[in-house]
Amino acid sequence: MLSGKRIILGVTGGIAAYKAVVLLREFQKAGAEVRVTMTPSATRFVGSETFAALSRNEVALEVFNDEKPGKNWTKHIHWGEWADLFVIAPCTANTLAKIVHGQSDNMLTSTLLAARCPVLICPTMDGEMYESPAVSKNLEKLREMGYYLLEPDEGYLASGLEAIGRLPEPDSILEKSSEIIMEHRIQGPLTGKKVIVTAGPTREFIDPVRFISNPSSGKMGVAMAESARAMGADVTLLHGPMTTANPDRIQSTSFTSADELFELVQKHADADIVIMAAAVADYKPDKRSDQKIKKSESDDESSIHLTRTPDVLAWLGERKPEQQVLIGFAMETENLIDNARSKLKKKNLDWICANELNSEGSGFESDTNTIHLLGEDFHKEFSGKKSEIASEILMEIFGSD
Repeated sequence: MLSGKRIILGVTGGIAAYKAVVLLREFQKAGAEVRVTMTPSATRFVGSETFAALSRNEVALEVFNDEKPGKNWTKHIHWGEWADLFVIAPCTANTLAKIVHGQSDNMLTSTLLAARCPVLICPTMDGEMYESPAVSKNLEKLREMGYYLLEPDEGYLASGLEAIGRLPEPDSILEKSSEIIMEHRIQGPLTGKKVIVTAGPTREFIDPVRFISNPSSGKMGVAMAESARAMGADVTLLHGPMTTANPDRIQSTSFTSADELFELVQKHADADIVIMAAAVADYKPDKRSDQKIKKSESDDESSIHLTRTPDVLAWLGERKPEQQVLIGFAMETENLIDNARSKLKKKNLDWICANELNSEGSGFESDTNTIHLLGEDFHKEFSGKKSEIASEILMEIFGSD
């Protein structure tokens, strides 16, 4: 559930701040993108440079930047809109009190007020402090305000006492974070489904500067990925060298050749739904030159011997699990419907999107398209913007589930 998610990690000024470094790495290993905001006191325990280097993002410390006036003072707003989850670990008694009373005297508390996502607070302090009436009342108030709390562990504390107050282990925080994200995920016909979408072209290199490819922009595949996410799916996008931007909030992995795509698909072949929208080259040079092939002045003609690339769609169809839905794409210049139906049956697909190439405003690189959705004894045509068509196709297939 953390793969592709955006997490703000808030670090406050307690001795457990050093453990937040490990927590950051564990979030990243789980596939999350993490940004860090710290209170000024936290930097006394761990330098901001450590978190900046590991997160590969600037650490948010101060609301106002004296060196660059006006640059950072709205960062808390933008970060609050950006995040899927805000985790404060460790959270001191001082910051707990500030949260309860809505104070915003540093970047962390200001960002928290601006957050539009769920918030997980991990209170960490010495046992006597944690069990004090003031802290107990603040914890009760935080629950009433809708914040999620993860109780501290019991054990050896910095004071030398054995008591409750330790920051929970990273595994516990990640598990709680996943539960919260699952609770707040988009609800729709594909909620809980794992969806793999392929998009864009493949490139089969002849030499370091030349390759065999096609004009696919990846727009249709990206539209399918975004529509699947909007319907609640957990989406992974596998994409070639696209001319369109990677979709927001979707985990993605790039490939170049058909062989690389085949390797990636094999790793994700157990998905609930596979949408093969990538434009995969059928052939590749049987040999790739390590150096640029120079033209010969004595020869007016040259030739390249080609060999077949892996038939990824056929491989998926042969091994398709019983409950998996496999959706292919076809683009033809003639006999579109007949050829697409043949491909549907031959490759054991559940559905195929037959993409018109010769119609105006349809095909490669265009923002619009005309697609015939074909299934067993089913045929429906969709025309319009690719983003709208993608949603209509998936609703046609899964909307009644």
